Amino acid sequence: MENQLQEKKGWGKKLIPWAAVIGAAVLFLCSFLGDIQKKEIEPVSRSAFALDTFITVTLYDSGDTEILDGCIQLCQDYEQLLSKTIETSEIYQLNHRDPSVKRMKVSPETAEVIEKGLYYSALSGGAFDITIEPASALWDFNGEESELPDEEALKEATAKVGYEKVSVEGNEIVFQDSETTFDLGGIAKGYIADKMKEYLLEKGVKSAVINLGGNVLCVGGRTDGSPFQIGLREPFGDRNQQIAVLKIRDLSVVSSGVYERHFVKDGVNYHHILNPETGWPYQNGLASVTIVSESSADGDALSTVCFSLGLEKGMELADSLPGICAYFITEDGEIHYSAGALELVAKQ
Repeated sequence: MENQLQEKKGWGKKLIPWAAVIGAAVLFLCSFLGDIQKKEIEPVSRSAFALDTFITVTLYDSGDTEILDGCIQLCQDYEQLLSKTIETSEIYQLNHRDPSVKRMKVSPETAEVIEKGLYYSALSGGAFDITIEPASALWDFNGEESELPDEEALKEATAKVGYEKVSVEGNEIVFQDSETTFDLGGIAKGYIADKMKEYLLEKGVKSAVINLGGNVLCVGGRTDGSPFQIGLREPFGDRNQQIAVLKIRDLSVVSSGVYERHFVKDGVNYHHILNPETGWPYQNGLASVTIVSESSADGDALSTVCFSLGLEKGMELADSLPGICAYFITEDGEIHYSAGALELVAKQ
């Protein structure tokens, strides 16, 4: 019996060191895992030139670069579908159809964008019109030489504009006029941004920013739970000059202004937001309009619609739409806020 007790005591002496080793290992492992949890994933980004601008996608909760590549590729695929200058695109094919063709079948995506564009054209009473292509084609805001279009040619072009001359029936575009053509520059980028966000969500991304050259769409907020901070650019200032900063979580921020695609000739600023009635740029005292919305396609269209309507009517429209915040910056540098818009402004 005494020998047995001594043997048990001996085992106890042997077990004590092993218990200490195992305990230390567990503590080390817990500490190591804790450090991993505390360490934030480094954001990863991809940039490319598409949609006639530089685009960037940044992931904050994932380091998967394949997701980034897929998101950029998706943007480029939609550009191949909706561009008016790429000869293989559906919009190019619609714009260069035979005059005798009254109906053309397109993809569901192209039909969806055109239908939404026609909706906002009607909502604005024609102040914004996706059939403005005959007039917009006469302007070159990217060329080295700043030339004004011929006035007579502009008059002839605006006679061809009219959203009411076209409709969408399922996946078919129906034309009443052989000279109706599309320019989706006021809505396509927003639509594409929405599709890119859908893709990221499908891949499990919960924190990201999509920037399509002025069209910013946030997926969720920052990984620490705080909202993203998106700056409102000061018109005609440096790209880094901000007139205000917005607190954005899972929303789109889209701006339309007179300072991006523009040129100055004889003291007059000519910009790309054209009046469909005249073909000339709007001159209504506004420098920019920014729309915050859930859908980037809605924000893209509404930023141009509200700019086209001017401060008073544009503000009235913004206030009538649920879930919309608008920021009108006038040429004197003053910001005018729609209902609820001030709540998103960060304190500085």
